[in-house]
This record gives sequence, C-alpha cells and structure tokens, in this order.
Amino acid sequence: MAVPHRLPASLKTMAALLKSLLAASEKAACIAQLCRQEEALFSLLIEEKRGADKNKKFLQDFKTLADVLIQEVIKHDVGQKFPELQDHIRGEESNKFENGLGETVVVQVCPTQQETAALLEKVLDRKQAAAELLAAAIHQEVVLSDPALDDVAVTISTESMAVWIDPIDSTNQYIRGRGDVLPVDGIYPSGLRSALVLIGVYNRHSGEPVLGIINEPFFKEKLPARRWQSKYHWGISYGGTRLSSLSRPQLRTSPRVVLSSNEKVALQEALTPLYGQQLCFASGAGYKMLCVALGLADAYVLSEGSTFKWDSCGPHAILLALGGGMVDLSEALKSWQAGQRKPLPELTYNKPVEGALGAERWANQGGLVAYIHREHLEAVMATLAAAANTF
Repeated sequence: MAVPHRLPASLKTMAALLKSLLAASEKAACIAQLCRQEEALFSLLIEEKRGADKNKKFLQDFKTLADVLIQEVIKHDVGQKFPELQDHIRGEESNKFENGLGETVVVQVCPTQQETAALLEKVLDRKQAAAELLAAAIHQEVVLSDPALDDVAVTISTESMAVWIDPIDSTNQYIRGRGDVLPVDGIYPSGLRSALVLIGVYNRHSGEPVLGIINEPFFKEKLPARRWQSKYHWGISYGGTRLSSLSRPQLRTSPRVVLSSNEKVALQEALTPLYGQQLCFASGAGYKMLCVALGLADAYVLSEGSTFKWDSCGPHAILLALGGGMVDLSEALKSWQAGQRKPLPELTYNKPVEGALGAERWANQGGLVAYIHREHLEAVMATLAAAANTF
C-alpha cells in the first residue's frame, strides 16, 4: 500500500508507531534490567518489610514501582509522538504512591532527568542513588538500528486505536527467578527468561488486536560483565496485512502443549489423549504465548480466568500475524458443541467484563487457547469438547 508524503493528523504509518513502541519497549527492558543488576535497586526489589514498616507502600511494593515506571515511560514516550493515543494507553498499575512521610506522590516522567530524579527520591524515601539510576534510564535516548522496520509500509488511523501495556509480566519470576535456569526442550520452566515486557495495540471499536510487541529483557546474559541483553519480537495484523519479525513455525509431527504449572489436573488429564507425555510447563502467561509464536509449543491452553487484557493483547496480535490466534476457551467450547466451528470466538480488548470490579473487569474470564495452526486449535477443541464435563 502506498504511503502519501503528507498524512492527515489522524493517519500515521504503522512503521512510525511500531518504531516508537519498540523503542519504548527497549527502554522498559533497560529499566527492568537495572532493577535486577544494580545493588541500590535490587535490594529494594527483594526487600520484604515487616511490622510497622509494612505500611510503607513504596518499599513494600518496590516491584510495583518498577512496573509503574515502565508503564509511565511507555505512556510518556509514545504519547509525545502520538498525542491522539495519550488518553488511550493503559496498563494494570496505579501511578500513585505513599512515601514514609505519608505524602502521596504521583509517579510520572518529568521534563528533565534532574526533575524526575527529585520526584523519585520522594517516592524512595530519599534514596538518592537509586533515584538517579532510574532517572538516567528513563531519560536515555533509544535509537533502533533495525532495517526491517523501514519496510513496514502500512497506514493506520491511530485515532481509533488504543494500547495495553503489561510492564513486567511474570513479576514473581522477575523478582525471585534465577538467570541460570536451563530450558527443557527449548522451553524455560521458570526464571528470568519468563519476565517480559508486553505491548499490544487494538482497535477501540472492534476490540481486535492489530500490533503486538514482546520484549525479552533477559534474553541473554553478557559475560564477564554479567549484563543482560534484550530481544524483541513484533507482529502486525491490520486489514489484509500480516507482517512479523518471526517466521511462521512449521507443523509438528508430534504436537506439544504448554501449560501453567498450577493448571488443573483435570485439564491436564483431558489433554493427555492428544498430547500424551508432551505436556510442558512454564511460568508467565506472556512467555507461554511466546513459546507458541516461536514454535516451541503448538498450543497454550488455560482453563481459568487468571490472565488479563494487558497479558494477551500484544502476543495475540503476533499470533494473528503468523496465521494463528487466541480464542476464548469457554466461548469457543460453546460454539464447538453447537456445531459453529468457523470462526471460533477470538479474544477482544475493548470491553470490560460486566459486573466485575477492579482488575477483574479486564480478565480473560473464560480461559484461552493460543495457537498458530488451525489444525492444532481444532484438535484441542475436539479433545476438550469430549471431556468438557471433567474440568
């Protein structure tokens, strides 16, 4: 599709939006890495306050501050380049914190690095070194050198778009997970590899995901400095366009499914006729979705509503770009049993759950199935439909 030289304000090239989001994801990865690598920050990340100190939210929940900083950086950086998206960039965290003096501080990116450091000092109870490290990361300029991005010649009406952010998916592994966990058949069962930055763009009217980014902040540890190197993946599914940094995985002769380690035993047993011993387990919803996109697993099945729109939007767009998708398991089973099998209901991202409160308003309540090849989706649905009353 030809791109005009001068676009109306509401029309931007997909390449410009993609580059902006990728740069923000790289900065987010840097902040996530810093909080793990620098002692001044890591000591706060793992600290567990007891007694009277438990009321000091900024210390008790430094992990939440790391999340919020990443969320606010993405909002700020992308919002500056795309003002029409500013009020439609959302994540799971509130940006209000109460410090040790009882002051409420709104975390945001200030005009200068010095101002941001001063604000963070208030949140961090005057911990200057930690505040300055974070402020420097927040205000760094990220320059992408990725020639493939210049070939993305698609025009998008950004006024109809919105963004979901999961600043650090798999927070527990991010805080406690080790960097030396070994993969099992290519899949890391736990550890830092499962901590990801997830960004998804969706159509506000239809709820369909159109652009997704998965950034792996802890993709590779660089020795001897023991610094981490990140890696990003992206996908676009917009109109008739399907583009991705990944190649579509081949069909496996011996199918494999990836599940949460605390998935119901009944669901595991229901899947056994299809997958036999090829049941793999991993931490992090985003990481399991990435495993499907990379072809390490043929499907990710989740029976419970324990994921949220910010978890699935970005990975869903990448799966769509590769010819797959992500269906609502509960609704898909109903359709399958009613004989309505094409298409099965995919997850959408624009409408909250009626009657739900707080974060649950944006839960994927019916569970999900992530897939690349339609053959695997149909095999999962047929297998689970036959055992629907057992899980």
